[in-house]
Amino acid sequence: MSLDQAESAARAAADSAPREAARRGGGTPGRRVRSRRAGRWWTPWLFLAPALLLFLYFKFIPMASALTMSFQDVQPYLGNRWVGTENYATVLESTGFREAAWHTVVLAVGETVGAMTLGFALALLMEGQSRRLSFVRSAAFLPVVVPLAVVAELWRIMYHPTGDGMLNSVLGLVGAGPSGFINDPDTSMASIMLTGIWRGAPYDMMIFLAGLTSVDRGLYEAAKVDGASRRQRVWYVTVPGLRSVFSILFILAAIRGLRVFTEVFLLTNGGPNGSTEVVMTLIYKLGLEQNRLGVGAAGAVLLFVATLILTIVVQLLRRRESK
Repeated sequence: MSLDQAESAARAAADSAPREAARRGGGTPGRRVRSRRAGRWWTPWLFLAPALLLFLYFKFIPMASALTMSFQDVQPYLGNRWVGTENYATVLESTGFREAAWHTVVLAVGETVGAMTLGFALALLMEGQSRRLSFVRSAAFLPVVVPLAVVAELWRIMYHPTGDGMLNSVLGLVGAGPSGFINDPDTSMASIMLTGIWRGAPYDMMIFLAGLTSVDRGLYEAAKVDGASRRQRVWYVTVPGLRSVFSILFILAAIRGLRVFTEVFLLTNGGPNGSTEVVMTLIYKLGLEQNRLGVGAAGAVLLFVATLILTIVVQLLRRRESK
């Protein structure tokens, strides 16, 4: 056999090997791999099953129970009585609920705008790759990882209303008189808002820092060549480049503001004189302190519906702008 004939026979054998393997194995190797993967579609769900069961038991089932309770006069150990929409009428006609809803909106708007503005400013100041900036960013992020109960207690100490309180001592250095802070109806809402901004701004800062990496640096150079100042570059280049980040953070911050509870409960518990009563603290008092579980559940459902509507509206506006 000549050399050319040997090479031709080798090539023919190599070409026929995959076909023979496919004939014996029932398909090509790639097809067999895909078929085996398709046969194990349940594998990811098997790993997710423990978490899904926990969500089902501790979140979705209680949500369904709360929805049912909102249409009932809940009487523990005596049986519930169906009352229809009476609980919702009680909540909506209540003067306390309207005031709490207004306080919630004011607090949510103030914390959202303040946290996003401060977080954006911190992101612009801390953008970079140096080790010092990494340390500063980690230090600035600490309020987010500290438990909210600890944060509220720290601020309650700083808000001590006497002249030798921490913040009042600082005000005394600039010639300002002592303030009652959370003990004064005129300043209690602003004090809680300041606490929320201080805790939420570092979280927004980290999201902004991640978004800044996607902004095209060539646009900054082009704007600088055209004579744009730093403020103009930020307004006409950075802000449009972070439009999607702003929308996402707005939704998260608004939901966080509408569901505010812990800091209000620990700092003022809705006082003084109801000046900081929000929907969540009112629901807590109606449901657990006054044992009106049906009315409390109706208030919780209304808050959930308001949050859902806000999220849908923001998403629709975002899609309309992207078209």
